[in-house]
Amino acid sequence: MNPYLISDFEQVAIHFVGNKGNDEGLKLSEDCTELNSDLKNLLLTYFLTPFKSGELYTFYHESDLNLNEAFVYASRLFEQPDTLHEQSVHFAKHLYQSSMHPKINGGEFYTVYFKDAQIEGQFVDAIGLFKSERKDTFLKVEEAASLYEVSSEEGININKLDKGCLIFNYQKEKGYAVALVDQAGKGEEAVYWVDHFLKVNQRHDDYHHTQHVLSLCKNFITSDLPKAFEVTKADQADFLNKSIQFFKDKSSFDIDEFEQEVIAQPELIQRFQQYKSDYQELTETPIERHFDISNAAVKKQARVFKSVLKLDKNFHIYIHGNRELIEQGVEKDGRRYYKIYFEQES
Repeated sequence: MNPYLISDFEQVAIHFVGNKGNDEGLKLSEDCTELNSDLKNLLLTYFLTPFKSGELYTFYHESDLNLNEAFVYASRLFEQPDTLHEQSVHFAKHLYQSSMHPKINGGEFYTVYFKDAQIEGQFVDAIGLFKSERKDTFLKVEEAASLYEVSSEEGININKLDKGCLIFNYQKEKGYAVALVDQAGKGEEAVYWVDHFLKVNQRHDDYHHTQHVLSLCKNFITSDLPKAFEVTKADQADFLNKSIQFFKDKSSFDIDEFEQEVIAQPELIQRFQQYKSDYQELTETPIERHFDISNAAVKKQARVFKSVLKLDKNFHIYIHGNRELIEQGVEKDGRRYYKIYFEQES
């Protein structure tokens, strides 16, 4: 489900942006593209369906936000929406300059203007920037006389947007609110859309704080805790379950309350506080002591909080609740075991 309510768009300008490093060129259209209602609906599906996360970013620049090209062009367009094509050319040229890595694929680049987009309860205008990089082959079957003919066509799959961002005319002084889609690989070419073209940082909001603390907890439980204490995999699973359940049950986060309810033991709390201090220094991001919990961030992070005991290659045990129902031991012949109690089999 898209967390940003957008039902229609005003205009769209389309250009082709190639790979500058490979001299593929830049092909600019002369005006905005006219579309009928059916094509508009298809493009809306293509543009907006991938935006499922509540995670937001902001434009930044090391010295002056007004030196961030994407921020400047977005500001001009918000001030004068009738200059969409003009600003789309600036966006396209900037994207072309950012496309230097030899593995970056060229493709169609769309600049779209949305009216009355909803974000955090506010109705504002928004700008969409999207890029198609991959083409799919489609079969076309047509009836001809008493038989059917089959041909193929190359086109864009409306379920596979490669790059996209939504820029909301919201909190301009902080660098706007920006939502991202980036179906990137893992090489150096993967960072050009976010780091070079848009140049955005994660927004420091409740979503960010929730995600950041959950990452801290998971790393502490799975990586740091076993180094200092004798902690079984079952104990780690119990801590993971208690951590994610704390965030599911509460509407706001208080770090003192979390330490007392989840970590509980004084020596473990002390270790957690030291790890938190080191973690803040390493990530250069402070851990907030109080904030409203983002349910969207909890839902996303819960996927990696799966508590699984992997026993050799024979068994995977998923642990969801009471740690007291699991016993661990060693037989006289050295074989290790877990004893699991339950009331009924389902």
